[in-house]
Amino acid sequence: MHISISLKALRVLLLFLCITVGAFAQTDIVVHDPVAIKEKGVYHLFCTGRGISHFVSTDLKNWEKLDPVFAEKPTWTNSVVPEFKNHIWAPDIIEHNGKYYLYYSVSAFAKNTSAIGLTINTTLDPNSEDYLWEDQGIVVQSIPNRDLWNAIDPNIIFDDNGTPWMSFGSFWNGLKMVKLSTDLKSIPQPEEWKTIAKRERSFDLDDKDPGDAALEAPFIFKKGQYYYLFLSWDLCCRGENSTYKVVVGRSTSATGPFMDADGKALNQGGGTLLIQGNENWYGVGHNSVYTFDGKDYYFSHAYDANDNGTPKLVVKEITWDNGWPVVEPMN
Repeated sequence: MHISISLKALRVLLLFLCITVGAFAQTDIVVHDPVAIKEKGVYHLFCTGRGISHFVSTDLKNWEKLDPVFAEKPTWTNSVVPEFKNHIWAPDIIEHNGKYYLYYSVSAFAKNTSAIGLTINTTLDPNSEDYLWEDQGIVVQSIPNRDLWNAIDPNIIFDDNGTPWMSFGSFWNGLKMVKLSTDLKSIPQPEEWKTIAKRERSFDLDDKDPGDAALEAPFIFKKGQYYYLFLSWDLCCRGENSTYKVVVGRSTSATGPFMDADGKALNQGGGTLLIQGNENWYGVGHNSVYTFDGKDYYFSHAYDANDNGTPKLVVKEITWDNGWPVVEPMN
């Protein structure tokens, strides 16, 4: 009798857990600027949001939202953006030597009052006793009237010699790349900088103005002999007026120069179109690219025209045509 009751209780408990998990797992999640990584069979997705949004999945389709990375804003942000409300932008996540490095952006909208920070953990599993994000502070900072670039949208790549580089940027005078220290926490001396992508900017604009050279969100992915630089052109974050699209170029060097399929350099305005919006999606962009279990995947957000321009997660498998990435158009 005691065993029978226990088994019945167990069945009820399992049914409750299934219903609970189903209630929290979502296939149509609201995200902006997603990046992903896989740890022990679980996909972790980080994106723009209060404290950095964190989702998990086992199939890249059903996602559960976890607690944010930062319950409270990093204390150093007060010195960069005094009115910062812990809405953190555009992270990047990598694993290196058994630790997870999560870079993130702090900024005032439409200003280059910005900085890229870093926090480190030994695990991504919040249930682990070792789970603890340790913030490292500022890696790079942009200041109005000093810098004609914007310190947001970081992405980390290691070149063929194992040297780490950070690409980043938005509008102003293009997308930048800077060599990182071996501990991935700072910029070593002497500094090494490059402009990896650029569009023409009107000359008569004040340096504090983002300008009309709309590009941002670099992401570099190694495939075969080439490093592929993905970036977003045109306007994000404007609902039905969003015109975001993703273009790509490639180079045999992690630091470029990157050329499009027509042979035009990306730092001279080049870029081969990969994906763009349509009548159902106002714009699509701020992408990342990964290889999971032998397949290459494209991640980004897109603004849903059937849901008031709400940004939704896009995950597509990448195929390759003569050395260039191809993804299915938006439905």
